[in-house]
Parts: sequence; structure tokens; C-alpha cells
Amino acid sequence: MTTRAKRHLEVQREDHTAIRYTVSGPASGTTLALIHGWGLNRTDFDAIADHLPDDVRVIAVDLAEHGESRSTRNVWTIEEFGRDVAAVLEAESIDTAVVAGHSLGGAVAVEVGRQLPDKVSHIVALDALHYLGLFPAQSAEQVEAMENLFRQDFEGGVRGLVEGGSPAGTDEALKDAYFEKMVAVRQPAGLHSIEGLVHWDMDAALSETKQPITVFAIRELTDQEAIERYGDRIDIVLVDLGSHHFQVEAPEGTARLLAGVVDSK
Repeated sequence: MTTRAKRHLEVQREDHTAIRYTVSGPASGTTLALIHGWGLNRTDFDAIADHLPDDVRVIAVDLAEHGESRSTRNVWTIEEFGRDVAAVLEAESIDTAVVAGHSLGGAVAVEVGRQLPDKVSHIVALDALHYLGLFPAQSAEQVEAMENLFRQDFEGGVRGLVEGGSPAGTDEALKDAYFEKMVAVRQPAGLHSIEGLVHWDMDAALSETKQPITVFAIRELTDQEAIERYGDRIDIVLVDLGSHHFQVEAPEGTARLLAGVVDSK
């Protein structure tokens, strides 16, 4: 493993939105853009970047109001998060990139692919898109129930997300650490971005996204129904690397998975 030299940069968008991101690796290398999940930040990918081949250029982005990025905007949709990442790729003059996202970031990666069809060559979701109770378009009743849960008991909603992403036997201290990090998400963006996710129409987005999509899904958390529903559009690869947050728990193994996609380009 080589510790990469990292540059921390910023791109300005409208509505006083400053998107912070980290770049490492050669400008001439194949670009891999990494997008964190809800309530998390770009440091989740630090160890992964150090395990990737030296010729891969890595760009890790903090979405608005996550990590070091700040915004006063009122729009917290998945599409707008996609524009955050697209603005970074444009600022870095990227011609082609593999875009990978964890959890909510997987949905954002799809939107980046839809918005930049000529720049994004492949989309990767890290334990995302295959949770049928969260990503595909939900009924009005389901959306209202999810929104009410987080409005009335935000901590309980976050705890539910952590528990739902934890296979049997997951260390309790690890779950507590994820909870403490996620529950501290900046507000009101934290609540509104959850609402943005449950309002996102994944099926419509997929119909307009032409790039190949690979999902690396935790085996124990993946339902056969999801494979049957999306297997003809998404390459769902089952992995055994830990919990929903496996990119943090198994950075070397995650880097191998990502490098395999990048190498195929």
C-alpha cells in the first residue's frame, strides 16, 4: 500500500454552495470518482485510495452540507447532488470517469451518469440500489411514513438505517460509531436529503442512464426479489466484506473490486 499525496480543492456553485473534494493520482490516469453515503463524508474513501493502483486518478467528493462542503440552497434532491459531482468533474476537466457511490451516493452516481452521458463510462454502487424499500419509487403512503419517521424521531430513524445495514454479528461498537457519525449530519440538509432519496424515481433514472451499472451488494442483506427485478439491467455482484459500510471496514477488498471495474475500461 502506498500513501497517496492528496490535494484538497473546492468548486463554487450557485446558492452559496462550496463543494470540497480531494484529488490524488496522476492527471493522465483513469479517473475514479467516489461519492459517500448519507450523513457520511469523503474521508470514508481515504484508505481505499491508498490501495488503488498508482495509475488511477481518484476524486472523492463531499456532497453539499456533508463533510466540509457547505450550501444555503433549498433543493436537496438526488438530481441536485448529482450536479455537485458533475461540477467537480467539469472543474477537473475530466474526459471520462468511472463514478462509484456508497448508499445514497449510489443513487447520486446514477444521476451523474444521466447528466454526463459522454463523460461517465461506468457506474458502480457500493451496497446501493438493491434495497427495494428505499431506492425504487415508493407509494405515497410509504414516502409519508418514511418522512414522518425521520421528522418525529430522527435519531430513531438513523438507528434504523444502521441496524438495517448490519448483518447478524456486526460489532455493536461499530454500529454505534456509524450511528454517531450519521446522526450528526448537518440540518436541515440531513432530513431533506432523506426526503430527496425517497422521492427519487430510480426506475425512471435507470431508463435514461445508458452506462453499465455494477452493484457490489452485501450478500446477507440482498433479497432475491431485487436480483430478479433488476438483474437484467444491473450487474449485481454479491460480496462478503462486512456491513453496509464495507468500504470502511474492508478498504483493500473494496479497492480490488473498484480496480477491477476501472481496469475493464
